[in-house]
Amino acid sequence: MSEYRKLVEGLDEAAILENFPEIIPLQSRPNTHSSEDASRGKDDVFAGHDQEQIRLMNENCIVLDWEDNAIGAGTKKVCHLMDNINRGLLHRAFSVFIFNTEGKLLLQQRATEKITFPDLWTNTCCSHPLCVDDELGENGSLPAKVLGAKTAASRKLEHELGIPEAETATRGKFHFLNRIHYMAPSNEPWGEHEIDYILFYKIDEGKQLTVQPNLNEVRDFRWVSADELKAMFNDPQYKFTPWFKIICDSYLFQWWEQLQDLSKVENDSQIHRML
Repeated sequence: MSEYRKLVEGLDEAAILENFPEIIPLQSRPNTHSSEDASRGKDDVFAGHDQEQIRLMNENCIVLDWEDNAIGAGTKKVCHLMDNINRGLLHRAFSVFIFNTEGKLLLQQRATEKITFPDLWTNTCCSHPLCVDDELGENGSLPAKVLGAKTAASRKLEHELGIPEAETATRGKFHFLNRIHYMAPSNEPWGEHEIDYILFYKIDEGKQLTVQPNLNEVRDFRWVSADELKAMFNDPQYKFTPWFKIICDSYLFQWWEQLQDLSKVENDSQIHRML
């Protein structure tokens, strides 16, 4: 067991709230998408960054303990600073993989304006459920938390890729596969430390989704087959996010082969630790 894993596992609710005073306890959370101005403070971590992306750093992520229990709300800034991550701060995320009726996966290239992992290729959409009623999973059960992740995914698919929530609700179906727990540094001083809900979305036969990317979020996109994605991995001109590489190396291609019937691989309740 790594020293980092032991550190994170040893942080209970009391320790998290004591060690990270910026975290708002769950019972006191504002129940709003965004909180304080993330650009305030003496540090200069936002120097040279895009103003819209700085604004999004105000969003209230869900801070977690080792078992994926919600402890409170922490701004995206607080949750993504490596100084906090190195001390064990953990939050909830989701990763969506949209497949069309030909079995091709929608990839995106993150915009240059992104503060973390800019310009890297990744799965369809990667973001965070926020610490609000409809995304939190208030009763703490796994089905409630999965529903919250799906709600957040629909919101972000529209924000990042211009896929209307009305289309997501009526032109296909989400499938929850599993949760992975990983940590990865980005460009200084940023990184990720997440329990990531993996969601497949299969478009129904005869249906399509509108894709009109927000260029402040998405630089490029493409639909790829499994073989085309493997060719991209072997081409040095393409760089990928660490979570996407973890998912691909561990699961994606095996799941992809079962795309027609995901019943044997979905709804895995285990948290798969990649620490």
